[in-house]
Amino acid sequence: MAQAERTHHPDFRPMGLADLDAVMALERAAYPYPWTEGIFKDCLRTGYDCWVMEQDGQILGYAILSAAAGEAHLLNLCVAPACQGQGLGRWLLEKTLQLARWHQVDTVFLEVRVSNEAARALYEQAGFNEIGLRPGYYPAGEGREDAIVMARPMRFPAA
Repeated sequence: MAQAERTHHPDFRPMGLADLDAVMALERAAYPYPWTEGIFKDCLRTGYDCWVMEQDGQILGYAILSAAAGEAHLLNLCVAPACQGQGLGRWLLEKTLQLARWHQVDTVFLEVRVSNEAARALYEQAGFNEIGLRPGYYPAGEGREDAIVMARPMRFPAA
C-alpha cells in the first residue's frame, strides 16, 4: 500500500456506503479499539462530512467532521498504517480544515489520545492548541486512557 513514488495528490471525495468495507479495514488496522460499522453508518445517515482520501482506486484514509452552530468537531481522521509518514495525514487534515472553512465555523475541536504523540504533533503543527483533558475517555488495554481536547480557531479578528 505504501507508495513512495506518488505521482499525484490523492483524491478527496465524499464517503459512501460502498466505501465502508475499505474504511472498516483501515479502521481495524489503525486502531486497537476501532469504531464500529454502525458508527460510520450513523455518521453518513446524520449528514456529517464523511470523506475519503483515495489514490488509484484505493482508499488510503478518511476523515469525519461534524459542523454546526459555528463550530466543527473532527471526529475521526485516519491514514492507512502502511501509508503513514508520507505527509498524507497533513494533506488529509488540511482538506478537512477546508471543509470547516466552507461551513464558516469559528473553531474546530478534536480529542486525541494522550499516548498518540504523532497525531498530537500533526495537530499542533496545524495550529491546534490543547484546551482541556477528558479523563478516561478512550478504552485502553489497562482500563481507560485520557484524551487531550484540542481546538483551532478558524477565524481571526481583523488587525
